[in-house]
Order: sequence, then C-alpha cells, then structure tokens
Amino acid sequence: MSDPQLPENEQNWERKTLEKLVFAALDEQRTRRRWGIFFRAIGLIYLLVILVAVIDWGSGGEHQERHSALVNLQGVIEAKGEANAENLVAALNAAFDEKNVAGVILRINSPGGSPVQAGIINDEIRRLRVKYPDKPLYAVVEDMCASGGYFVAVAADRIYVNKASVIGSIGVLMDGFGFTGVMDKLGVERRLLTAGANKGFLDPFSPQSPQQKEYAHALLDDIHQQFIDVVKAGRGKRLKETPEIFSGLIWTGAQSLQLGLADDFGSVDSVARDVIKAEKVFDYSVRDNIAERFAKRLGAGAVNSFWKGFSESLQGASLR
Repeated sequence: MSDPQLPENEQNWERKTLEKLVFAALDEQRTRRRWGIFFRAIGLIYLLVILVAVIDWGSGGEHQERHSALVNLQGVIEAKGEANAENLVAALNAAFDEKNVAGVILRINSPGGSPVQAGIINDEIRRLRVKYPDKPLYAVVEDMCASGGYFVAVAADRIYVNKASVIGSIGVLMDGFGFTGVMDKLGVERRLLTAGANKGFLDPFSPQSPQQKEYAHALLDDIHQQFIDVVKAGRGKRLKETPEIFSGLIWTGAQSLQLGLADDFGSVDSVARDVIKAEKVFDYSVRDNIAERFAKRLGAGAVNSFWKGFSESLQGASLR
C-alpha cells in the first residue's frame, strides 16, 4: 500500500518492485507445477511399461477367420512351473471352444514331470475330444517328448515328430540319497522321532528298511502300470509292443514311427497346412505373468517347510 506522504516516483518504484516479486513467485509456482506434472507423467509411463511387461494379454478376442490353434507344453510338467495342468487345461478349453478353430496342435518340448499333472492334462484332452468330435488334436514333438510329456501326447489323435526328436521313457522313478555311511565316519547320530512305524519312510539319514524299499517299489509299479495303460489306450493297435517298449528306454523320432509310438513326421506349420488345412496359426497358450509366478513361488515356499522332511527323502514319484 502506497504512502501518500512519499513522492510519486518512489510510490511507483515500490509498486513495480512488489509487482515483480509477485510475478516472480507466480512464475516459480508455475514452474514447480510444470515439473510436478512432468514427473507424474514419467511415473505413469513407467507404470504402464511395467504393466505391459507383466500382463499376459493372451491371443486377443475371437478370431474371425478359420485357423489352427496352438497350445505349447514347454519344460518340466509341475504344479509350480509354467507347464502345469491349470495353464494347459485353460488353453485347451479356450482353443476347443473357439468356433473358428479347425484343429488344435499341442506342441511338446518336455522331459516329463509330475504324473498327477500329466494325468490331469491327458484326461482333459480325452474329454475335449469327445465333446468336440469334429475338432482333431494333434501332438507335435520338437526336441523331446519323454515320460510325462509322452503321457500327455498319447491322448492326441495323432503324434508327429522330427527324425531326431527324443521319444519314450515310459517309466517311473523315485530318487534320493543315503548318508548313513558318511554320518558313521563323522560320528554323527541321527535322532529321528516318529509317531507311526513308517513315518520316516525312506529317510536319507536312516538305514534303508527292506520292507519300506519293497513298498516303494510297489508304489512305482502301480504308477508305471497306470502309465502303460494310458499308452496302450492312446496308441491302440498302432503300438508294436516289445519287451523294451515299457522299460524306460528312449528312441529317436525315426525309431518311434517303427515302434508305433508316433504316427508321422511333421512340424507345427506342416500339420496346420497339410493335415488341418488351416495354415493360419494362433497361439492359445496361457502363460503366468511375473506377479502370478511370484505368488506361486511364495505359496509353494509357505507349504514347503511342512513337506520338506518327506520330500527330501521321497523326492516324489516322477515321470522323468
């Protein structure tokens, strides 16, 4: 506020100085606001990049053209891995449900894994083939289709391989270690307390019990017979049984044709083009995003302490 006692030129000087200070303050506020908007925008862009990276956007909506559906089975078949029954069943159902799918291709690159997970996938394939009799499902083997992978493959209408593919390993294993000799040398005493005579079943730090070893073999034989029955049911008269066919041996793709373990040579592209007659291929595979993988690992870790003692000794029956 100007003082009437001051000369006019001094009053103008004060007014101009105040105006400069006010405008400078306003400019500073505008600058801070602009930088704040800039940094918020950068943060939003960063968040969007992260979301794009972790979200599995899938194959998109309904495909309007006739096509072949691809479902990938990659790696070890296990509940906590990407090749698990939940993902495979979801992908297979989506592929069969799509009205414009002419046929489904299951591409397999797997050394095997859990007999339970493989069994669930096998059962679902057979169910879908009955529900959608006009939509064939073909298994296409690339590098390897062994044990649990082959357990899944035999549910397909036909199995296509490469000449150098590895096929077979129709068997079951249960592995572990025995440390009793080392403990004796080190003077270490194992103090295992159990409620139940067989609760320490195949404990690696205790002497092996002949009765428990026999029981373990009986378990393996039971699961092996389930595997054999699935192979016979899936391959039928195409299978040329030999004494070695169910022994756990593996064969090349070329040998597998001679044994009736596979039907023909082929790839994803050739099967889509020449067998299904729908050259366009869309991938229906379900993949875990980063958040889902972390959650699965976290969940597995939470229960792992409960099962640790049993799993270290037993290691689980495995189709590998």
